[in-house]
Amino acid sequence: MFRVIVTQAALAAGPVAAAPAGDLARGEQIYQACTDCHSLDQNDVGPRHRGVYGREAGSLADYPYSDALKNAKIVWNAETLDKWLTNPQAFVPGAKMFFHLADAQDRADVIAFLKERAR
Repeated sequence: MFRVIVTQAALAAGPVAAAPAGDLARGEQIYQACTDCHSLDQNDVGPRHRGVYGREAGSLADYPYSDALKNAKIVWNAETLDKWLTNPQAFVPGAKMFFHLADAQDRADVIAFLKERAR
């Protein structure tokens, strides 16, 4: 009975919005806003992004991450990057990063860029 109620409640809530598809070229353009603190190949104010997709957060040995990010135990993928780029402080309280992308399409585009072109 519990399963039926949960299923009925989920159906009544309506469909879950899927994340928009990312545009690599647009993501590369939007990523330029990130380069005030990040680059693909060199640590700066923020850690380098080459290979970030699929990497455990806070795991580069040569970058001084916040304790919050080092202990977050998350792996960067489309879902976690979307949450991070939406509001890094809400996703990992105590993280150093405050920059965010409010627009879901902008986030999807940057994530597509990081996944495909920043390997």
